Amino acid sequence: MSESPQQESWLNRTILGVGLTSLLSDWSHEAATAILPAFLSVIGVGPAWLGAIEGIADGLSSFTKLLAGHYTDRWKKRKPIAVFGYTITALATGSFAFVTHAYQLVIGRSLAWLGRGVRSPAKKALLTADTPSWAYGRAFGLERLMDTVGAIGGPVTALWLLEKTGHDFRKVFLWTLVPGLIAALCFLLLVRERPIERRAKKSLLIGLRELPHEFREFLLGVGVFGAGDFSHSLLILYATRMLTPEHGALRAASLAIALYTLHNCFSAASSYVSGWLSDYLPQRKYVLAGSYGLAVVTAILLCTGTHSLLPLGAIFLLAGIFEGAKEALEDAVAASCAPKEQHGMAFGTLAAVNAVGDFASSLLVGALWSAFNVETAFGVSAALFFSGAILILRLR
Repeated sequence: MSESPQQESWLNRTILGVGLTSLLSDWSHEAATAILPAFLSVIGVGPAWLGAIEGIADGLSSFTKLLAGHYTDRWKKRKPIAVFGYTITALATGSFAFVTHAYQLVIGRSLAWLGRGVRSPAKKALLTADTPSWAYGRAFGLERLMDTVGAIGGPVTALWLLEKTGHDFRKVFLWTLVPGLIAALCFLLLVRERPIERRAKKSLLIGLRELPHEFREFLLGVGVFGAGDFSHSLLILYATRMLTPEHGALRAASLAIALYTLHNCFSAASSYVSGWLSDYLPQRKYVLAGSYGLAVVTAILLCTGTHSLLPLGAIFLLAGIFEGAKEALEDAVAASCAPKEQHGMAFGTLAAVNAVGDFASSLLVGALWSAFNVETAFGVSAALFFSGAILILRLR
């Protein structure tokens, strides 16, 4: 980061608009996600379909982010792409209310995640285009904070609506249209489109090759870290298994969910605090590497196989802190490593690398846990986390 933070205000309508949009959109689709497994049971669909639904949707979203990033830098206006993506996600999620067969859910969820993939690079590029570079950390931190608040509020709202409607899942799915479409409207009305230098029409591969060398080194660090960054839903399974001998299965499951709520609260707070801190340091890479270091500590604690509630609480707390910081700082560092006219490609590539890492790491850790033990599984994660931190620190 070459500039020093200025005294002028960094918070503007675009940053607020992107944050509010993220909150409302996450509120919408997380409400649907929370009740989706139970809804599948109601319509007589087994767990294999849930895996297929999520796997197909996630894979499609990851590929779309890369492709959307490429075209985002070539088109004159980015804002219509993002608004279109948010609208498609809202309508596709609301369509769950009319589902009667599993294949219809596959189509609906895939369309919803296609919308997420389309909008993501454009949203982030528009955010950086209207944010001074010395405030990238705070801007992305605030966006992640509001996104996480929506992720917490969505499931809570879904459970409340189920009680109010007599467990009418279809009414809850229809309700998700309200925050989802308001999210698209907020983006349309609040986010400003700043003119950018249009990139020459080139192929996707050439666009990838033209990304700065420093950015590609950054991606290597993110990729190595991501190879060990298992899904944090595994933490719920871990806590449930560790607490069951003393508390029983049902009580252990409730405690694990409570711990995960704590995790999300600390993740939300960490997003903004770490982003703010990074804006006041000579280089943002130090805060990102620090979050990777917290991940190393978390993985080492997981290797202990503790059955005590207090150490488990510390694990979830640390996991929330590093998760929030990582998400905000990876975007902020990516924006600092690439010129603004390449931000769409940069954010799309970063999302694709993270998606591959998420898929590979969860498979790796889950397989090692099943084949060996928690010490082996999370020990490998700790080694990858440490390697990723070193690579980030070595960035120029």
